[in-house]
Amino acid sequence: MFGIGGGELVFIMFIVLMLFGADKVPEMARTMGKAMAQLKNATNDIKSEIQKGAESNGLDAKSLSDMTGNITSEINKAKDDLLGDSVIQANKVKEDIEDITGPVKRNI
Repeated sequence: MFGIGGGELVFIMFIVLMLFGADKVPEMARTMGKAMAQLKNATNDIKSEIQKGAESNGLDAKSLSDMTGNITSEINKAKDDLLGDSVIQANKVKEDIEDITGPVKRNI
């Protein structure tokens, strides 16, 4: 949870208890719980509105996954083409350099 370990959580709870006292901690926890529930409900409402809007425009989960699959395949093709051309050019340059210099021999 948020990268906080058990010992750190106990320490934070101890500090909160010392700062606010035992009588205010349950009230604060209740308030935070209500706020978290309201936040969750708000995000669920936003999600449902986005889904309704997408469905009304003819976009459903299957068509979106098909589109993203097509886009991904096109990107992969472009990457393969670019990498293929780069490898071919690198090999050609390597061969040209070897033709110019020839094998290196040591004079002993």
